[in-house]
Amino acid sequence: MVCKHFGSCGSCGLYALNYIEQLDRKEERVSELLAPFYQEVLEVFDSTDSHYRARAEFRIWHEGDICNYAMGNIEKKGAINIEECPKVIEPIEKRMWKLRDKINTSPEVLKQRLFAVEFLATTTDECLITMLYHRKLDDVWSAEAKMLESELNCKIMGRSRKQKVILSDEFVTEKLDIDGKMFTYVQYESGFTQPNPAVNVKMIEWAIRQAKKVSNEKVGYGDFLESYCGLGNFTLPLSHYFEKVLATEISKRSIHAALENCKLNGVENITFARLASEEMTEALQGTREFNRLKDIDLKAYNFSTVLVDPPRAGLDEGTMALISNIENIIYISCNPETLARDLKTLTKTHSVVEAAMYDQFPHTEHVESGVFLQKK
Repeated sequence: MVCKHFGSCGSCGLYALNYIEQLDRKEERVSELLAPFYQEVLEVFDSTDSHYRARAEFRIWHEGDICNYAMGNIEKKGAINIEECPKVIEPIEKRMWKLRDKINTSPEVLKQRLFAVEFLATTTDECLITMLYHRKLDDVWSAEAKMLESELNCKIMGRSRKQKVILSDEFVTEKLDIDGKMFTYVQYESGFTQPNPAVNVKMIEWAIRQAKKVSNEKVGYGDFLESYCGLGNFTLPLSHYFEKVLATEISKRSIHAALENCKLNGVENITFARLASEEMTEALQGTREFNRLKDIDLKAYNFSTVLVDPPRAGLDEGTMALISNIENIIYISCNPETLARDLKTLTKTHSVVEAAMYDQFPHTEHVESGVFLQKK
């Protein structure tokens, strides 16, 4: 990828390296961190080096009567105006500049106190644009934005303090071919989604490969436990390889989306519970009862496999103690440092038998990784 803003925009920090050099650097870093636990060659899943990001946020910079997109300066001092952003997928790219031009040529109502724009798009060309304001939005704004929806063939929302204006929908619908099956995901504007759809598919298919190793006629399918399940990104495809699935997530919006996605995909063996990871541990260990679980018989589950996909802070001690009693662990990590820290505990009971790296974020230092552990 070539971008005129390399070296000044803070969004892409590895601009001085070509993409192969970036991958090598990330692979070396993850391999070194995992070396005490895994001595085999790391499996590396690359990305396209441009048009890969399906989610993007831009500040709006006002200069007189003109609005421009802006990003943080690489030196973390102020912002710079941008004229291109080749990392966003084409459904965003083809709309974002038309949107800017329409804002600048339309009545003042669209640009007045507009301070940011967020994009959420799919590989099937759906796009949701959220316009954020420092003022109350009225019917005049809604009328102008509704015309803009039609012109850009997209969905538009407006947000200001304590106000959300939905003109058509507040979600997009993604369709992904995963391991030969088509899955449909409703993705809400305020919910978490994986930013790189192509690499996301590779991550899920890697997890499926691990599930297939333990889900067979010889050992029986067993049940599947997932923590931090989000909108069901991993849950839905993996549910096909287990008898029953219990998936937990703290976000109400994500649970709502996950339930919708089960219906859309005809999946009936998943039970979702709105629990934080620590609460899941307390519930399964029987140390605390939750009203939210009154209709769920936790004793009916016989977990053979667990998948965890925690935030950058990694796993808490209680969750590690809980999953250490489960035969197979799939650990997806957005922070290899905390993954390596957690493996010091998990490898007391388990061995790492597979490890992988997924480049969700080209041109940055960020990297996702995954390990599959089996009980010793």
